[in-house]
Amino acid sequence: MISNVFVFCGAVTLAILVVILLATVSPLPHSNSSSKPLVALSLYIQQPQTAALPNPRTVAPPPDAGALIFHRVLTEGPKNTSRVVGKAQGFFIPVKQFAHSGFNIIYLTFDTHEYSGSVSIQAKNPEDDQKDELSVVGGTGSFAFVRGMAVLTRKDEHDTDLVVPYHIRLHLKYPNRSETIPAG
Repeated sequence: MISNVFVFCGAVTLAILVVILLATVSPLPHSNSSSKPLVALSLYIQQPQTAALPNPRTVAPPPDAGALIFHRVLTEGPKNTSRVVGKAQGFFIPVKQFAHSGFNIIYLTFDTHEYSGSVSIQAKNPEDDQKDELSVVGGTGSFAFVRGMAVLTRKDEHDTDLVVPYHIRLHLKYPNRSETIPAG
């Protein structure tokens, strides 16, 4: 009878120690801080350096253009000699009916030791000549499934540079990794 009591007490003590050990070793759930982006990047989309353009500041297509397709260099700084971090490519139809079309996408592709992958941004017809707020709709690689906002601005019109780069600020959030996506 006494041996059964010792076994029972030993089993209860062992169970309590296991619970305490698991509570101290198990990872804590991450707090969901939605007020701050997890990744904030500031980059520049360089414009082509060519004297053939009549007005190098103008990058918008003529009003009768069917589509704008572009391929540009993405740099860390505003100068065209800044470190290249990737490329910016895009396609959009500059017609009001296509302003929020799924066809209008800008892809920023990164190839650095910090980031490898791409960010997809939904483009739209510019409403303001100086600033556009665009939606980040996904990504690949280091940016898999990101969402967020991209703020696209042009450098000041009083700048003396002949070719003005676009400044793009990305505010990216990653999905909650603990949520599962149901199979369809």
